[in-house]
Amino acid sequence: MSNSITLNQKTVSAALALTLGAALSMASISAVAGDEMDGKKMDAEKCFGVALKGKNDCAAGAGTTCAGTSKTDYQGNAWKMVPAGTCEETVSKTSATGFGQLEAFEEKHA
Repeated sequence: MSNSITLNQKTVSAALALTLGAALSMASISAVAGDEMDGKKMDAEKCFGVALKGKNDCAAGAGTTCAGTSKTDYQGNAWKMVPAGTCEETVSKTSATGFGQLEAFEEKHA
């Protein structure tokens, strides 16, 4: 009797592992598909000075580790990925131009 219980437990464990693996695979496919529009991969660019506090994708300067670590809104050395060609049209309250920049910059102070 103990062998049949062990076999059933192994079968259930294997089935759960396969189900979890399939679910993770589908999630990965959905994430990749989300970057596409009308079957074409969406081009994106790094845009400095447009991320809100703690919402940057990366590069937040000294004392930070990366994504989600910007200390202030519109931090000049923190970037966010935006659709290609839109960075320099995106508002940045700390940029000298008033818009996001393709390179890190020193924030203007009011």
